[in-house]
Amino acid sequence: MTQARAKARVEPGESRFAQGFALFAECLLTGVWIAVASLGVVTYPAAFAAGARHLGRRMAHERGGAREFVADFRAAVRHGWLVGVAGWAAVAVVWVDVRAVRDGLPGGPPVGAVGLLALIGAAVAGLRAAAEWHPGASWRCLLARAGRRTVLDPAGSFLLVGGLAVVVCSAWFSAPLGVAVLGAVAAAAVAVEERHRRR
Repeated sequence: MTQARAKARVEPGESRFAQGFALFAECLLTGVWIAVASLGVVTYPAAFAAGARHLGRRMAHERGGAREFVADFRAAVRHGWLVGVAGWAAVAVVWVDVRAVRDGLPGGPPVGAVGLLALIGAAVAGLRAAAEWHPGASWRCLLARAGRRTVLDPAGSFLLVGGLAVVVCSAWFSAPLGVAVLGAVAAAAVAVEERHRRR
């Protein structure tokens, strides 16, 4: 660890419960930051990448706040917006598939199911790539590696699917609650990637 990085570390002098509660509160705040940064419609991959970096620093007891989040977001959005466009294109394709199923097109249900599963897999891979992002990283390489991990680490992938389901259900129940849960999903992606590295 470099000397500058060592100076940036925060000594955890509080109880485990206090640390856990502080991390939970940080997840809620980060969820708000991610939601605000995602208002650009195609900026959501960069927003998750910046949120994951922020929570990674928090888990490592390093200093960092809104300024670092904004700097990471600006770096991630330079090419990350293309990933956002691709994500919305995938959603549009699946929506067409679902419409075909509803209209009774022959062979529609299997095609719709495959499309929906592919969309969920792409969302998980996107989250895993965002959790691994760092300034200077290539989104193409990150997504390729994340796609392999999504298949080879099904336990971690299912955890992220559960997190996405919680976001959808929370947003359905109350939009502000869904916004806050976004940070927890980013933290889950960071934890899943850390778990995969230690295997």
